[in-house]
Amino acid sequence: MKLRLPAEWEEQDGVLLAWPHRDSDWCESLPVVEPVFLNIVLEISRFEKVLLVVSEIEPVRAKLKLAGASLEQIRFIEMPTNDTWARDFGPITVFEDERPVLLDFGFNGWGLKFASNFDNQVTGNLAHAGCFGSCDVRIPGMILEGGSLESDGAGTLLVTSQCLLEANRNPHLSREEIETHLCRLLGVHRVLWLEKGYLAGDDTDSHVDTLARLCPDDVIAYVRCDDPSDEHYVELSEMEVHLRSFRTAAGQLYRLLALPWPKACYDETGQRLPATYANFLIINNAVLVPTYRDQQDAVALKAIAGAFPNRKIIGIDCLPLIAQHGSLHCVTMQIPKGVLV
Repeated sequence: MKLRLPAEWEEQDGVLLAWPHRDSDWCESLPVVEPVFLNIVLEISRFEKVLLVVSEIEPVRAKLKLAGASLEQIRFIEMPTNDTWARDFGPITVFEDERPVLLDFGFNGWGLKFASNFDNQVTGNLAHAGCFGSCDVRIPGMILEGGSLESDGAGTLLVTSQCLLEANRNPHLSREEIETHLCRLLGVHRVLWLEKGYLAGDDTDSHVDTLARLCPDDVIAYVRCDDPSDEHYVELSEMEVHLRSFRTAAGQLYRLLALPWPKACYDETGQRLPATYANFLIINNAVLVPTYRDQQDAVALKAIAGAFPNRKIIGIDCLPLIAQHGSLHCVTMQIPKGVLV
């Protein structure tokens, strides 16, 4: 049996999102954050389908119709959710002898930080609703979030030790046991453990998709802090050194692509928010890049265009998203080709 975890840049059927609602943490900021989700859905639907989980279908459908969305590209599924971070409760798809299999890992609110009882049922509910056709859906019996994994589609996985070894996720498993499970369940041959790197205000214990991203042609795009007075400077400088020590499966150095550092963002209480350009989403023929109304936005778009020269680079204003400590990649989960019906 040949098992493989595809890269995000491979062909997709669509993208899963969960719309914000009044019973989520967005309840007091819906007028500000709904336009962000609207923009994300509009842009994705230009290139592929959107699987949209909503608490009520008609109000969301009306908003999208008014905005000129191609409704035939959007499938609405009504079900309860705790929140909107589809990257971490959505299915992780592997290919088993070229047939897609969806893995429904456990989601426990990033180590029991937040309620997750509804979110943890989303993948199963989508399967029950027939969204995945005849694809197998399996429950591996392990806590794992999509934002904690980066795959090159050829057997290499990039993760952070701070997240995967956090005590409230899989406390019964050692680092070696976690790596063994990842190789067995995802079909990877190598796990690169990133030991350094964090973002203030991040609830995920350093998800790799906020720090470093695997890209085609052995490129790793990563965040670089160039301000020695910033609290991240030392840690992210050490992360850069660690990235430089990684080798490809062929034994070569990775080509490192530094992403710029936006100015510090804070909420109304003075807490720093995790603005990062690494949280981009790769879709068919395009890359959606979070922007933060910052002078570095244009620099980030240009840098990411260098890693994806044959795709349209589209900026999405995600400043409202980071108010709840996540960004564009965090609220989306790509669904590879062959899954959706």
